[in-house]
Amino acid sequence: MTTNRTFTMIKPDATEKGNTGGILAMINEAGFRIVAMKMVHLSAAKAGEFYAVHKERPFYGELVEFMSRGPITAAILEKDNAVEDFRTLIGATNPAQAAEGTIRKKYASSIGENAVHGSDSNENAAIEGAFFFSQLEQF
Repeated sequence: MTTNRTFTMIKPDATEKGNTGGILAMINEAGFRIVAMKMVHLSAAKAGEFYAVHKERPFYGELVEFMSRGPITAAILEKDNAVEDFRTLIGATNPAQAAEGTIRKKYASSIGENAVHGSDSNENAAIEGAFFFSQLEQF
């Protein structure tokens, strides 16, 4: 089943480089509507909670450290077939393998610092969006 909402985070590396506006422009140009958005600085505990699914993976500690090193912009996006279309827009996790015209091809510098997160399923989009936004914050 496809839904019309997905979740994204503009990660600390992109924020530090001043790429938030460019990434948001690409999202808007691709036909997504932002229905919730905020900038926050995750604590290590909150980053760990968000990425708890990866807790047993060898990269977990580095991921938590990276995601808590500076502000992120969290957003819920709306569009028909949102999850799949957004995954296409952001491109491959490794920016060297990302297609031209994707967010990661343009703004990511490595697999670890890949500029943006995008939900990988409709179920995770709902879970991840609810982590950051109450129903009152979604329009």
